[in-house]
Amino acid sequence: MAPVDHNPSMADLPEGLLDALAAAVGAENLRTGADVNEDHSHDEALTVGWRMPDAVVLPTTTEQVAEVLRVAADHRVPVTPRGSGTGLSGACVPTDGGIVVAFEAMNRVLEIDTENHMAVVQPGVTLEQLNAELAPHGFFYPVSPGENSASLGGNVATNAGGMRAVKYGVTRHHVLGLEAVLPGGEVIRTGGKLVKTSAGYDLTQLIIGSEGTLAVVTEVIVKLQPKLDQRSTLLVPFATLDEVAHAVPRIVGSGVGPLMTEYIDLVTMAGITEAAGLDLGLPQEIKDAALAYLVVALEARREEQLDADTAEVAELVTDLGALDVYVLPPGAATQLIEARERAFWVAKANGANDIVDTVVPRASIPAFLNAVADLAAAHDAWVVGCGHAGDGNVHLSIFQADDAVRSTLIKAIFRSAIDHGGAISGEHGIGSEKQPYFLELEDPTKLALMRRIKAAFDPDGILNPGTLLDTEPIDATPEAAR
Repeated sequence: MAPVDHNPSMADLPEGLLDALAAAVGAENLRTGADVNEDHSHDEALTVGWRMPDAVVLPTTTEQVAEVLRVAADHRVPVTPRGSGTGLSGACVPTDGGIVVAFEAMNRVLEIDTENHMAVVQPGVTLEQLNAELAPHGFFYPVSPGENSASLGGNVATNAGGMRAVKYGVTRHHVLGLEAVLPGGEVIRTGGKLVKTSAGYDLTQLIIGSEGTLAVVTEVIVKLQPKLDQRSTLLVPFATLDEVAHAVPRIVGSGVGPLMTEYIDLVTMAGITEAAGLDLGLPQEIKDAALAYLVVALEARREEQLDADTAEVAELVTDLGALDVYVLPPGAATQLIEARERAFWVAKANGANDIVDTVVPRASIPAFLNAVADLAAAHDAWVVGCGHAGDGNVHLSIFQADDAVRSTLIKAIFRSAIDHGGAISGEHGIGSEKQPYFLELEDPTKLALMRRIKAAFDPDGILNPGTLLDTEPIDATPEAAR
């Protein structure tokens, strides 16, 4: 991580900007200088330098957000939308001479509609908060990217996924409508409490995953699922990662509808269980023989159905070469899932130089991971990981301290993912951290189309410049103001 710039120059801000922002959100909701919280200087990306913002606004209403964007457009200053800051791509790191719009004060669940199985939330609502409010109604929001403090606005920005995606899909499968503010301050509504529509371009889906570069989301309509209380978790050790990857399509195709199918390699399993102080009670001979583990979580409405599904999966993986099958007690299962969710923090604590996610067709995981192993060896690096095997999303911790060598290796890994029919990122997004690789490796025709879409939404380029695409930062000098 680069050093934090603790001293942004207020002189770089256009004259009258701070007064206009104070008028837009109230002086009590404007932070500058020493009043700015360091949390607003970064997200969790490992290789993007932190930067203290020049100004932070904390709006409480859509109208305030619209006025902030009108002010920004008038003064031609960049705007960085920010949720909880749990992202892993640098997409909410502030831009020089710009404004951070932080949504921690827009954190209300506005409606829980039990008839339509939907909820309407503000962007600062966290996953933990939403599910706590849904629980008494018997529903839950199934997207689970591994950090419950993540905000719904941030999930929309990155099209967050997670371990439950194999059954429930990712954010775009659960967002049915948005309220969003365009760079000039216009407010639009897209979609609604509708499970389908065929009325023009789908602006909801276009904004999802755009990383704050097209519009600023101020309200989200999400689809809910009934909560199923019967769950079991199987821990399945295999002698090779290839066997894990080959087992997953068979499990998914069996009809049991697994909630999770996670692969964890030997090194990552050792690291996360040690960090969590978790002893799963595996015999030493199994530990010695296993090079990879598959974690399969199942859920059902009734206990007898869960028991039947659990037995079916156990028989299936045994036939596919599993060293053994362990149905974990509920407490141990919860601890293991939580430990898996903390894999990023364990890798970070153990000195990983970068952590990337890629996605390939799930049947291509063995070939892709073999290619990654060869690339790691060729670049004198150590690469370990885990991933959502059911949807082909691979998370890799990269240990190579030389920046130039590591960059070459990461580019080769991304290129291999694309060559295997995949993409650079399955759920973390591009942000500023992966932008150079994205611009070099993506189809130029697609990039040109994305730039035209960006220009249609944001002709002055004030929304999150430098994120995703190669928009140059806005000239925020007073002479450039309109």
